[in-house]
Amino acid sequence: MRTALLAWFEEHGRDLPWRRSRDPYAILVSEVMLQQTQAARVVPRYVEWVKRWPTAEALAAVPTADVIRAWQGLGYNRRALNLQRAARQVAEHGWPEDLTELPGVGPYTADAIACFAFGRPVLPLDVNVARVLERTRGTFDHACSQALMDLGATICIARVPRCGACPLAAGCPSRGRRFEPLRKQGAFEGSFRQRRARTLRLVAEGPRPLAELDAKAVEALARDELVLVENEVVSLPSA
Repeated sequence: MRTALLAWFEEHGRDLPWRRSRDPYAILVSEVMLQQTQAARVVPRYVEWVKRWPTAEALAAVPTADVIRAWQGLGYNRRALNLQRAARQVAEHGWPEDLTELPGVGPYTADAIACFAFGRPVLPLDVNVARVLERTRGTFDHACSQALMDLGATICIARVPRCGACPLAAGCPSRGRRFEPLRKQGAFEGSFRQRRARTLRLVAEGPRPLAELDAKAVEALARDELVLVENEVVSLPSA
């Protein structure tokens, strides 16, 4: 299975810009952006981001307000805060041996940085990789990481896998199966997430009187440290 997978990846692997780098900062940026956001949406934003802030030190030095503004449209804006906090920690102390010590970095992201940047023999288990492993019951090493991700993202997809195009189909015990849909996140349109995003977008344009904004959304944003409320005026954090 390993040989077939790597041969398929050689021909069909996605050309993603972060795959051309072994810089741990660049990998961190890509992995944080890819949390909850599809790769096609991330690519142009990633390129713009690393051009603007090419190092952890560069990101660490700018006001948080700039970071939040630059993140607009990617969603789940608290990721931007954690990314800058991680950059500040790296800028001051270097990369820790245990990467989960960095703000916002969980076991998967830590393994991805360890594998793709530092060359450690760990296999990062994102949802796509885990799906392929579960269905094929195959054994793969860290050298197969990107191939497994692409296979899960494009062929071994969640509900109706494209078994006819899969390089592992011949030996796959799940070949031809269909799968029940996983619980989907609620629609964005009309949701509280949309209210938060709209409110943050308004504040990103400039400080606003609290009375002009969605008070519940402001409260949630302030709790996540995405906005400051002082003297009934809402603004982005400046530090």
